[in-house]
Amino acid sequence: MEKQVGLWIDHRKAVIVIISEAGEEIKEIISNMEKHVRFTGGKATSEIGTTEDMRDRQFGNHLNSYYDKVVAVIRDADSILIFGPGEAKGELRKLLEHEGVKSSILAVETMDKMTDRQISAKVREHFRT
Repeated sequence: MEKQVGLWIDHRKAVIVIISEAGEEIKEIISNMEKHVRFTGGKATSEIGTTEDMRDRQFGNHLNSYYDKVVAVIRDADSILIFGPGEAKGELRKLLEHEGVKSSILAVETMDKMTDRQISAKVREHFRT
């Protein structure tokens, strides 16, 4: 049996459902990241840029670390379904394609917030067909 993975993701949390011969397993990865705040108005500057630039770099670095943890779990999947509410699903897809995992991505869908049970049911239903 193939290893099939369904992944609900946003910038704060990823819920990964893995279906294989061993059964179904659910893993959760938390980014421990606060909402990305965009500053407006006056900007403090330093030798390395504005406060906003530094915060954007920190946000990007933290996000990359989070995505690396997710990729480590799903890298060897035969089929991947990615869904979620915001930009994270597209960002992850680009990262997977860049790393050569493109062939196993079946679909990327927009979905609102879901419970872990709803996510698991969606993944089972998707791979049942």
